[in-house]
Amino acid sequence: MARKDVFGSVMGPATTSVADSGDVSGYAVRGASRSIMQSFEELSKSSVVDLDPGLVDTSFVSDRMDDDDEAFHELLAAIRERGQDSPILVRPHPDSSGRFQTVFGHRRVKVARQLGRPVRAVVKKIGDEDHVIAQGQENAARANLSFIERTLFADRILKRGHSPETVKSALALDDTTFSKMRSVTNNIPEQVIVAVGAAKSIGRDRWWQLAKLMEHPRTAARAAEYVTSADFAEPGSDARFARLFDFLNAPVKQPRAASKPQEKAWVPQDKSVRAKITDTGKVFTLALKSKDASPFGAFIADKLDELFEAFRASETAKKTGD
Repeated sequence: MARKDVFGSVMGPATTSVADSGDVSGYAVRGASRSIMQSFEELSKSSVVDLDPGLVDTSFVSDRMDDDDEAFHELLAAIRERGQDSPILVRPHPDSSGRFQTVFGHRRVKVARQLGRPVRAVVKKIGDEDHVIAQGQENAARANLSFIERTLFADRILKRGHSPETVKSALALDDTTFSKMRSVTNNIPEQVIVAVGAAKSIGRDRWWQLAKLMEHPRTAARAAEYVTSADFAEPGSDARFARLFDFLNAPVKQPRAASKPQEKAWVPQDKSVRAKITDTGKVFTLALKSKDASPFGAFIADKLDELFEAFRASETAKKTGD
């Protein structure tokens, strides 16, 4: 679907006066994303300011599940060596006067904090809808979010009351992909998704297959329990996805039903003793009651050796046919 031109909507005068007009480069742009980033570059050339990173908060909706340490350290080394080429986009914080909220560029803010430097930023007053669209479109231009990160980002946008059209515009989604994303987040609890992680090499169809496995609430509950187990604790989110998928695909072992105990009673003609016999197949019990229970029980106990020998002889006769 056609994207909303959110970058065009922020091309007006900057909220904050110009403090720096350094060059803007470093974006991996292609296709439809090129015009988005060109619009932003035109804006940023005349509207870049230096901000204390301590005054810059994260976006109100997260789009990353876990940090890519290797990519972050590459960015840290590049900015340490040549400075921050590409500014971030922030807006005045809607709830905290004097602070700012990141629209995109969270890792560049983190680098600035670590290096003890100001962060170069474009400050624009924009609403929540344009915020999430700009955040999604910039990440699409960089193409560094996995399918499940984009899916969770879409779900979080919807849960904050934004429309499906806003989500589709932010992530440039067609109806088929949007539908499969909804199937994933409808069937797979967020805690299970977060436990798996970004799973960079796991695409749409594999996540959709996992969602189909988890359509039944009982299966979803099994998955939620499994991701907290030691068996699941595999390094690497791709490997964790594979473990969960294989676990849910394996046949469920049904516990063997315990056999019902066989019970019967015995009473002699004079009713001087009562016997309750219980046989579970593994345990045979004989319980005696009434006035002669104790002497009769002692009599049986004294004759156990004799009775057992008679039992063995009887079993041998059965086998030999004698």
